[in-house]
Amino acid sequence: MTNTAVRPGEVLLGAQAGAVVLPVCDHYSGVEARMKKSLALQAEMAQEFGACVFDVTLDCEDGAPVGGEAEHAALVTELALGAAPGMRVGVRVHPVDHASFDADVATIAGGAGRRLSHLMVPKVESAADVRQAVQALDAAGAASLPLHVLIESPLAVHHAFEIAAHPRVQSLSFGLMDFVSAHAGAIPADGMGATGQFTHPLVVRAKLEIASASHAHGKVPSHCVVTEFNDADAMRAAARKAASQFGYTRMWSIHPSQIRPILEAFAPDEEQIHLATKIVAAAAEADWAPVSFDGTLHDRASYRHFWQLLVRAHATGRALPTEALAWFDTPLTPTHSKETNP
Repeated sequence: MTNTAVRPGEVLLGAQAGAVVLPVCDHYSGVEARMKKSLALQAEMAQEFGACVFDVTLDCEDGAPVGGEAEHAALVTELALGAAPGMRVGVRVHPVDHASFDADVATIAGGAGRRLSHLMVPKVESAADVRQAVQALDAAGAASLPLHVLIESPLAVHHAFEIAAHPRVQSLSFGLMDFVSAHAGAIPADGMGATGQFTHPLVVRAKLEIASASHAHGKVPSHCVVTEFNDADAMRAAARKAASQFGYTRMWSIHPSQIRPILEAFAPDEEQIHLATKIVAAAAEADWAPVSFDGTLHDRASYRHFWQLLVRAHATGRALPTEALAWFDTPLTPTHSKETNP
């Protein structure tokens, strides 16, 4: 008797990576009109894909005008509370050493903590900064709200593994612009560009450290921005490199035109989806014992890989074969592509 009725997620446990699954795109906006447009676009694309395929993070750090921090915090709280049901909305607050940090958390987490998907804390340098943020969240009555953190300096990269280890941290993002600026001109300006950020040794090292630290603790590494948002080819190339060569499973968007290229780069293609479905199905038929598939031996280590690929496909609204859909609690029926069978 086989275990075909047992879902892969109930069997393929124990991998460090993949403990947290988030949408592959995190879209940032801080100006009121753009925040409203971002939330509207999120709801529209959820209808199109059959899933909430990107997060919207409302920005208080760069979005708040100097002197108007309290008013901006009240605004993002109102917008988060008014987001469409089922949509994932987070907020980036000021750093823990900023004068507005405590007020940000009290207003936003205290007023909309139950509605938020996460709170992003920038310029985190150490685990002590994480603990300070957690204390503020708990004091605001948001003890279950996950933290996302920005790693933006050489010291923060050095502490990345300690930061990722904290149980409230769900994702680590790389802050490219501040990281380059923190080197006092030692990294040239093109290290912030779509090409240079993938070739300068110090930037490459930082990216790899953050990705490794995230995966070591089952957290999500989120890749930095591409500022050349009018260059579609550069955006696609950067997203593909982040996903295929640097170990990132999520990426920032700072313009609506960047969202779909990120989704395309991070989502498995049809061939990968069908191969993963066949291998996981063969594993289930074998009661999760090793199998030979097309002349290659597979066991639980490779089963986890292919299962995680299907999880990512599901999260990005990709059409899954009928057999694979049955393995998920909430099968999706995206309208942008037709369901296919293996």
